[in-house]
Amino acid sequence: MLAQRSATPAAVKRELIREAATHELKCWTAFFTEIAEGRKRHDLRRATDRDFHVGDRLVLREYDPARECYTGRVQTVVVTYVTSADLPCALSEEALNHDFCILSIARLADA
Repeated sequence: MLAQRSATPAAVKRELIREAATHELKCWTAFFTEIAEGRKRHDLRRATDRDFHVGDRLVLREYDPARECYTGRVQTVVVTYVTSADLPCALSEEALNHDFCILSIARLADA
């Protein structure tokens, strides 16, 4: 179950009670480059195998699907907001599969 996801100061304080987790994730080259350059500020992820929270860090490891290997590049981002079917915004309750969530992210240098 996903917890409170607002990035307001009060919510961030509540989230700090739970120690921020670090998730190591595979990130395809096309997406990795956009995140690393600051243009992609969200990520769609399966929510059923991880418990994402505001403040968590994602260690994104670039993966080249064409070569089927990791490239060695790594980018760390912080989760600033989580949208899911359980905690919807706009039409996400109807449009977003319950197994997935949308993570708003910021590069650590931008956070």
